[in-house]
Amino acid sequence: MPGRTDSRPRTLVVLALLACFGVACIARLGYWQVLRHDDLVARAREQVTARIEVPPVRGTIYDRSGTVVLATSVERDLLSAYPAQMTGATDADTATLRESVAAKVAGILGLAPAAAAALLAQLDGGSAYVVLAHDLTPIQSSAIRAGLTDGSLQQLNLEPEEVRVYPQAGGATGTSLAAQLLGFVNRDGTGQYGVEGHWQDLLAGSPQVLLAQRDGTGQPIMESAQTVEPGTPGTSLTLTIDASLQLKLEQEVYAAWVADKAKGVSGVVMDPRTGEILASASYPSYDGNDYAAIAASDPSRFIDPVVSAVYEPGSVFKLLTATAALQAGVVTRTTILQDQSVLSLDGGRAFVQNADKRSKGAISFQDAVAWSRNVVMSKVALKLGRTTQQAASVLYRTWTRLGFGSPTGIDVAGEVPGLVRDPAVQPWQQIDLANASFGQGVAVTLIQLATAYSAMVNGGILPTPHVVKDTGATPTQVADRGRVMTPALSSELTGIMERVVNVVPFYRARTLIPGYLVGGKTGTAQIWDSKTGRFRTDVFNFSFIGFVGRTSPELVIAVQINQGTPIVNRSGDVENAVESFELFRRIATDAMDTLDLPPVLPTASATAEPAHP
Repeated sequence: MPGRTDSRPRTLVVLALLACFGVACIARLGYWQVLRHDDLVARAREQVTARIEVPPVRGTIYDRSGTVVLATSVERDLLSAYPAQMTGATDADTATLRESVAAKVAGILGLAPAAAAALLAQLDGGSAYVVLAHDLTPIQSSAIRAGLTDGSLQQLNLEPEEVRVYPQAGGATGTSLAAQLLGFVNRDGTGQYGVEGHWQDLLAGSPQVLLAQRDGTGQPIMESAQTVEPGTPGTSLTLTIDASLQLKLEQEVYAAWVADKAKGVSGVVMDPRTGEILASASYPSYDGNDYAAIAASDPSRFIDPVVSAVYEPGSVFKLLTATAALQAGVVTRTTILQDQSVLSLDGGRAFVQNADKRSKGAISFQDAVAWSRNVVMSKVALKLGRTTQQAASVLYRTWTRLGFGSPTGIDVAGEVPGLVRDPAVQPWQQIDLANASFGQGVAVTLIQLATAYSAMVNGGILPTPHVVKDTGATPTQVADRGRVMTPALSSELTGIMERVVNVVPFYRARTLIPGYLVGGKTGTAQIWDSKTGRFRTDVFNFSFIGFVGRTSPELVIAVQINQGTPIVNRSGDVENAVESFELFRRIATDAMDTLDLPPVLPTASATAEPAHP
């Protein structure tokens, strides 16, 4: 009789293994049904539902009147194709069909031979879906629809898409109004540069999100769509910009660019009390409707020089030295100082000269500013402290208090802080302090200069420049940056600026405007050539920062001619076809006329002597 083959221990082991397997199955089942329940449900829904985002219409941008449209969005057609379905009975028939469609589309779109060949390559690729062209004109869209109707075009589709347009023509050929100030919107609907970039979130809004069931082909059934997120529409903006003044400023800037054979010309018109920017322009500029072509050829045009480009300002910075000196009490406006042709510094290792390499002898401080005497300004800067370092610290603090070395806070994208050297980090020599006193060895933006001069003439408050007046129906709240000088000092500086354009004959002849109060300061700065290791002698940076008003400063206007080519270029006598102060006068005249600020009756003080003694 054979022995028994069963075994109690063996049975127990098998039962234990089965029990473990059962527990593992239950645990795994629990994991999928409990822990992964939401994930599985979501995956299942994804297979039968589609998530659809409906982008909102981007907000419109208006000028300060609220009636002139500077930027808006319109619906245009996108042309797409389904190459995989563009087939004939044979391969030859397929090739013929695609060539015929490509040729007709190329003709409708007006494509060059290279672009037409690229379009045919897209169709020959056999992809399920391709985009052939964006932003079709109404005439092009009509021609495509006619071709689809008569059968000469197949497997094409016109899809609506939002396109950003800038309807106002700029002040020069090939530009749109306020292009660099506004920026543009790319194909993804994202604002780039300027107002469009800085205010992207508010202008763009948020998309509406829908969930819809899919049909048998996987396409969403819009009748079944349910709103998951309602979205928010884009908010419209009203700017502080006056469209008429903006156009005139662009025309003046362009004319100066041509006349002075300059690399670039910029100008900004600002309300010194509120910080509102009434106009801001530079040339070269571009057409925001054709940004793609500019991106391919010269993307540097997208950068707004008013807020994003720094330069060595030259003698317009003498008003900063005057601010420090008057505030410290080391001079008064009428203090007599000795000018000289050469000032030796740092134990004879360095020296400073006036532009004309001459001396005016004994001269009042205010006239030294008016006649732009480098030597006198250097002497005054050295008086700011008992040592060079103490004097440097006083001047540096004046710079930073008036906003240099930090952004102004203007509400456009791309602002840079400029470059100012802190003497506490890297000690200054006497020559450094002397150069700094007349605007060398420092790099600033035009908007920083306009803002600092605003504080000098508005009673001593440093404004925050801004270009957005209100968002929708809500006025923007823009706080100033506080008091940076006393009203008395502001009045003294205003008087010095008035004296500049009244005492110096060639300023008086080409800067004053009958019936208006005018003041300001010029600056001519040499340009360092890193390739040769010396200053250029053929081109210069020219600036004028000044104010205009009827009985008090009402506007601050800052202009810069970048790498202007002078028509007269002698020691102490550098002249442009259009001088910076002449450009100022043209813009100031345009501004007062456009803003309906008529002149007061001419008086002797308006034509002969400054209002401030």
